[in-house]
Amino acid sequence: MTCKERILSNDYADTLVYILLPEEYNYDLPIDYCYHHLANEWGILYVDRNNAQYNRAGQFAYSVLPKCYGLMECTAAQDRNLNTLSLTASGILSIQGEPLNLTGKNVTIGFIDTGIRYQDNVFRDFAGRSRIAGIWDQTIQTGAPPEGFHYGTEYTNEMINEALASDNPLSIVPSTDANGHGSVMASIAAGSSIENGSFIGAAPDSQIVVVKLKEAKTYLRDYYKIPPGVPCYSEADILQAIQYLQKYVLILTKPLVICLGIGTSFGDHTGSGMLGNYINYISMLKSRVIVTAGGNEGNASHHFFGKLSENQPYQDVELRVGENEKGFIMDLWGNVPYFYNAVIRTPGGETARWNNPRSYIPQEFAFVYERTRVVIEYQLVESLSGAEVIRFRFSDPSQGVWNIRIISEGNTVGGQFDIWLPITEFLLSDTYFLEPSPYTTITEPGYIDSAVTVAAYQTSNNSIAATSGRGFARNNAIVPEIAAPGVDVSTPYGSRSGTSMAAAITAGGCAQLMEWAVVNSNDILVNSVNIKNYLIRGAKRDEYLEYPNREWGYGRLDVAGVFEFLAGIGRRV
Repeated sequence: MTCKERILSNDYADTLVYILLPEEYNYDLPIDYCYHHLANEWGILYVDRNNAQYNRAGQFAYSVLPKCYGLMECTAAQDRNLNTLSLTASGILSIQGEPLNLTGKNVTIGFIDTGIRYQDNVFRDFAGRSRIAGIWDQTIQTGAPPEGFHYGTEYTNEMINEALASDNPLSIVPSTDANGHGSVMASIAAGSSIENGSFIGAAPDSQIVVVKLKEAKTYLRDYYKIPPGVPCYSEADILQAIQYLQKYVLILTKPLVICLGIGTSFGDHTGSGMLGNYINYISMLKSRVIVTAGGNEGNASHHFFGKLSENQPYQDVELRVGENEKGFIMDLWGNVPYFYNAVIRTPGGETARWNNPRSYIPQEFAFVYERTRVVIEYQLVESLSGAEVIRFRFSDPSQGVWNIRIISEGNTVGGQFDIWLPITEFLLSDTYFLEPSPYTTITEPGYIDSAVTVAAYQTSNNSIAATSGRGFARNNAIVPEIAAPGVDVSTPYGSRSGTSMAAAITAGGCAQLMEWAVVNSNDILVNSVNIKNYLIRGAKRDEYLEYPNREWGYGRLDVAGVFEFLAGIGRRV
């Protein structure tokens, strides 16, 4: 079986590993595998799921199992009110003209999403040629994959222009974007001027590169209990997508902005997973910046925060499960030196006690009068974060209010713990905590130190979007860093809302800064951390708020404000 076949087969598991297996050597491993190297000692191992060694090693290793990511768009209106209000509010439109003329020239913006509608005028130049340098469509297996990768098909700028000149473009470049989310994001960040100038993207002269993610394998969807038809993408494919975009960076001449409009509630909410580590690594390199959406979980009631003490060694967590819910995952994270037990009570009053076994072996609980089954998976010391993690996997949960009593036991009693439900899109019904905390609801990978994490606000009244994820991180790191327009943002495809829209606007603003810094040689050694700090310097801040702020970060995006700061003009509110 070829490496491509293993990567695509549901019989092979996507496994995130921290070992280096150079392809030029043959290793006598007791498993059937294919290995893809990312960087340093990070790689992806595709292994036979029926192999006994894999089954023993993968009983529950949180950092090894790829997380599933969804789209960070919360609403999609259908009007076509094309205007530039969001770009004006963000200080982007004013610097597209004189004297700065920053439009993203010689800057590449990469999108890892649902694809792109490459035929649309918003992605062409004035001569009608495509501004898209390349598309890696991970879902099409009939063409040649990018060099160094084993699956999908790469379409070059030449192939896209050939398609545009033909009577049947899809016969030459069959890549499409049926969902539309990727096209919306690309148009906001990098769209050309269309509709007689009534619409323009933030960086209309930038070069566009797109990765269309393939859907996660069936076994991963089943494990995470993702509802049918909901877009879900494997961390393994996202990692390779970021790696692919690196080929478009020309140090000191053509910088790269990566825009991520995807997110998940799985993870420790400090950015310690492989995707977080890899993005941190990429972000510290010159001429790169990564922008992530903060997620739309701010008012979803999907986060519970608990605090225990010797006087109060337990806390009851009430969870309301909606009608027709087929199953979901719930993760509890706690810090050393504390550890926890749990007592689960069903809506019908049955109870099951999980006594912490300090073992990797999953435990399953069934109930007499309920169809529900709960599997609890556990790591006392999660390998990357060092924290304790307890995963509750509910199958066919009964409708009603569940009670999960979290108990601190052992030599040291007390501590804080957090519990997260999946993002809203990954739940089939209205399932939520009755006493939630709206904080620490930024989605992964938004907790990464070096990336720019963006919240969403409404330009009509300068209020934070109710759905926008809120900080800070579980370790109190400051996220989000900035807030950008994310409610009723105008696009060529109708008005859209969500933090992915805010991230796209910010990515376009970052392309303007990259043009000024790298292309125009004003700060040629700039990286993601530097760009983030430029944005913080230029942000608009209100006198009545304290910064950094859990909702707003360091303030509202104002790219023009960066240059006012550099010019010594007083910061306005």
